[in-house]
Amino acid sequence: MKDFYDVVIVGGGHNGLVAASYLAQAGLSTLVLEQQRRTGGAAVSQKVFPGVDARLSRYSYLVSLLPDKIVADLGLSLELRSRGVASYTPVRRSGRDVGLMVERPEGAATRASFEALTGSDADYDAWTAFYGAVGSLAAAIAPTLLEPLVSAAELRSRVDAGLWDELVERPFGEAVERRFADDTVRGVVATDSVIGTFASLHDESLIQNRCFLYHLIGNGTGEWRVPVGGMGAVTDALAAAARQAGASLITNASVTRVEADGVSASVTWLGGDGERSVDCSYVLANVAPATLDALRGRPVGDKPEGSQLKVNLLLSRLPALKSGDDPRRAFAGTFHIDEDYSQLESAYQSALSGELPAVPPSEVYCHSLTDPSILSPALVASGHHTLTVFGVHFPARLFASDNDAARAEATRRVLAGLESYLAEPLEDCIARDVDGNLCIEAKTPYDIEESVGMPGGHIFHGDLQWPWATDDADVGRWGTETDVANLLICGSGARRGGAVSGLGGHNAAMSLLSQHP
Repeated sequence: MKDFYDVVIVGGGHNGLVAASYLAQAGLSTLVLEQQRRTGGAAVSQKVFPGVDARLSRYSYLVSLLPDKIVADLGLSLELRSRGVASYTPVRRSGRDVGLMVERPEGAATRASFEALTGSDADYDAWTAFYGAVGSLAAAIAPTLLEPLVSAAELRSRVDAGLWDELVERPFGEAVERRFADDTVRGVVATDSVIGTFASLHDESLIQNRCFLYHLIGNGTGEWRVPVGGMGAVTDALAAAARQAGASLITNASVTRVEADGVSASVTWLGGDGERSVDCSYVLANVAPATLDALRGRPVGDKPEGSQLKVNLLLSRLPALKSGDDPRRAFAGTFHIDEDYSQLESAYQSALSGELPAVPPSEVYCHSLTDPSILSPALVASGHHTLTVFGVHFPARLFASDNDAARAEATRRVLAGLESYLAEPLEDCIARDVDGNLCIEAKTPYDIEESVGMPGGHIFHGDLQWPWATDDADVGRWGTETDVANLLICGSGARRGGAVSGLGGHNAAMSLLSQHP
């Protein structure tokens, strides 16, 4: 290892690897320090259950915001596969079980499904009009994500002003209630505004609007795709690109101090051979802003609060549904559970009052239907599948007094919600590990913080920000700057950060290169 680097990157998650690849390609000596045994952060694939050859995407699951341009620029060996179904929502109406199926691409079956649920074409027509308009907004915003920040006024001038005002100026719940009549349809639309975000649909802060926007603008289409080989394949490809470009990657390196004064910098860490330090010209922080404050010896305010329960399962077979719909179709997209509009708000109010939601909204992803490569050939042949359940409105505060007990009860309620739409007991379908235990793993915000170092278990490192300049002074900047010129945020805490996107890493690298002599 050298005594001096042009750039030291703190954190070897996907954003740090993106930044390292761009900077090393530009000829800068680059060092990445990662505290875990391997790079990847929360975007990893792991064998979770003892003796079971299944590599689950443990913390993050799908990819939308990663720009195709980054994939091309870095020459990533990566396949992102489309799902044949966008979503399926089981519904119990008037004593009958039905399902709202949204195809990808949408066709006659989707219209028929809406009509069977609602009794008319009105909500489907509203659906197509709304998402057509959102598509035009996404197409305008997406290219700017890899450019210096533009002003809100400039972006508004490029899109429909009425839609802009709906999604940017007023609480998202107003648009949902005005445009759609059916409670289930409203919920399917609204759920993208509360994934990883604890807020009412009528929150005046508009944090729910920002969350919705990020879920719909990826690559100008908003499509969420499955990474072949699991999420670990994304970061493995990025690590390979960084090494090929000449970056040095050190794991098991726990950074303890970051110093930067605008001209010079240094980073100190603990590794297998004790404490070490290295001087550098720039530091890129691929950690949460709260973590960076601690590393700089600055006061750390309130930690961000994550708001989700993640449950990973391995099934020996897909369960039959009460609706009679084919489970291979129903689970191929996003499977919504108890996410009616009224249920989302009821769960939020329960959690706000300090109670676990009695009927928790959640959604399920079945990676293996689109990409069976994450399972061994024997598991594929015997009909096994992975399921990941993302429970909505489970803020960290609900687990503060007794994380273990609250985790167990929250998991029971979420899985009971799934089972209520099944024609057979869920437990009969869950595989067992080599010790005979059910293949179930649950992660609360506290568990996520402990496992991957996200403060408060917040998957976005804090509240999402609008992906444009909200202050005229920020126009032309990259949204990665700190109070000193040679210290940049390159993770999810950057403006336009959040999710597995690489945007924070790309934009920090571009900001650095714009000022590097």
